[in-house]
Amino acid sequence: MKPLLRKNWPKLLTTEHLRRMVHFIPHFYGIAIALRTVVRHILLKFHLLLGLMLTCLCLMSSGVALALDGIEIKEARIEASEDGYRLASIFDLDLNHGLEDAVTKGIPLYFTTEIELTRPRWYWLDEKTLRSKHTLRLSYNVLTRKYIVSVVGSVQQSFNSLEEALFLVRRPNRWLIAGRGALKNGEVYNVSLRMALNLEFMSKPFQVNAINNSDWKLSSDRKNFSFKADEK
Repeated sequence: MKPLLRKNWPKLLTTEHLRRMVHFIPHFYGIAIALRTVVRHILLKFHLLLGLMLTCLCLMSSGVALALDGIEIKEARIEASEDGYRLASIFDLDLNHGLEDAVTKGIPLYFTTEIELTRPRWYWLDEKTLRSKHTLRLSYNVLTRKYIVSVVGSVQQSFNSLEEALFLVRRPNRWLIAGRGALKNGEVYNVSLRMALNLEFMSKPFQVNAINNSDWKLSSDRKNFSFKADEK
């Protein structure tokens, strides 16, 4: 078979065959150009998609960093006592460098916990039963080199380190949110709880500067849960 092909090879490459082969060269060139364009388009889309994915990863990591600088409500419950109802809570919070530096320079920080109780009604809007606030003041005495935590308008405690003082802010004493008879025994209430760094106690000029400073934007998300009133 092979000798036959070699023998007939000159006859196969006639002028007509060569003319036809030359005629198809532009078509093959056009196909190659089209394939190159498609490949470039696919690579461009791939690069754009890769850039979008990297951007999303950066935003997610930034969001995680912001979450770490915030306040998280770890535990929260309402307990009935002899004098009414008290809130027991545990928070997870750390001061960023800006807030820690402010405290050591003698600028007090105010952390306000706000709780709201509403009673659901099927025939109308929920009844707003009560709203209560509890503010802790964290400060540093340069003369005694002591950190001080106090309930605004009440007693105060001194600590040797910032970490010891923050422990009381993270685990505040149970505080009275409602007296006896304020809630209907046996009723179920919706509870909304939130803690935030409160700038209202600062001077007006300082408030304006703090609003534009991300270091001073420290707060938790709202924690919602249900509570059934049961007086002792």
